[in-house]
Amino acid sequence: MSEYILALNSGSSSLKFALYDFAGEVVQRKGEGAIERIGQSVGRFWWRGDRRLDRTAAFPDLSSALKALLDLFQELGLEQLSAIGHRVVSGGPELREHCAIDEHVLQTLRASLRFAPLHLPAEIAVMEAVSQHWSKTPQFACFDTAFHRSIPELAARYPLPRNLWQEGVRKYGFHGLSYEYILTQIPTPGRTIIAHLGNGASLAAVQDGNCVDTSMGLSPTGGIVMGTRCGDLDPGVLLYLLEEKGYSANQLERILNHLSGLLGLSGLSGDMQVLLAARENDPHAAFAIDAFAYSVRKMIGCYLAVLGGADRLVFTGGIGEHAPLLRELICTPLGALGFVLDNAANQTGQRRISRSESPVEILCIPTDEDRMIAEHSYQLLRQR
Repeated sequence: MSEYILALNSGSSSLKFALYDFAGEVVQRKGEGAIERIGQSVGRFWWRGDRRLDRTAAFPDLSSALKALLDLFQELGLEQLSAIGHRVVSGGPELREHCAIDEHVLQTLRASLRFAPLHLPAEIAVMEAVSQHWSKTPQFACFDTAFHRSIPELAARYPLPRNLWQEGVRKYGFHGLSYEYILTQIPTPGRTIIAHLGNGASLAAVQDGNCVDTSMGLSPTGGIVMGTRCGDLDPGVLLYLLEEKGYSANQLERILNHLSGLLGLSGLSGDMQVLLAARENDPHAAFAIDAFAYSVRKMIGCYLAVLGGADRLVFTGGIGEHAPLLRELICTPLGALGFVLDNAANQTGQRRISRSESPVEILCIPTDEDRMIAEHSYQLLRQR
């Protein structure tokens, strides 16, 4: 008997989704889609499955977007969902395991907004809207932070007063669902460095399947250079902006999360595709690209030290999977450390992009966070 699981990945103005059919040991992806530009005058709704849909319409809020999705599933005869799984970036210090969503979980998430202010408000809003349209369907929260529970205290703890650690100020890590999926594609993880590179980007050091360190910390703002997020900063920069420039907390948040990273460095865009297209004629775009590659290389060097070497490096995420130039800029200077790129394989997007004699295997593997959301939700459903 088939059990349909809907995986939801929500943003501030978009809702991505994928539908999976669980029939015993066989799992089939029935389709995927997105509702984009929610709250704007003209939105877009697309679906790719046995039937394809791509249309424009106004979606004033999340409730109207979910109603459109429900209508589609009714047309397809798929409205009887067994469960709905949500990607949740962070549950703060209290929620670090995938779980069923109830009022207590919602209250805890509302109290944890500071741990992921860019993501949690929209994620909570979707959970609440889903309960209106699928009131009898169980919902499950799948946390990006769950994968990183294995990080030892030595790596997770900041050198701050002890009471802050006890209050939950620590490294949580993110992109955990992506890292989980990548490990399902590697038979023997050994010492693996995974680079999830997209608009939001992070790296993880994995030892025998367990995360031992990761670049993002308390929130998804830290770590390497990202599309519009700054990554790691000297805390003195923040004190300077507060004391000398008179910035408020809201102004700081806007700078750190929305105006920095590739956008801040280039003055053009936080979108890597735009920067790559402008690279030849715009020195600021070229500089931003080089800065991104440099920050990734530095983190790889850190994790070589953490792991005592590496058996493989895996690229994933939108940039990691689709930008061969970035992979080249990252790996070529690391040749003396055992990362020997096969330029032809890299340009054509092969799974293995290192030369046969390379001491470190370099792979490019598409991620599938939706699959992990669906699988965790299915397992939690079976445990009820």
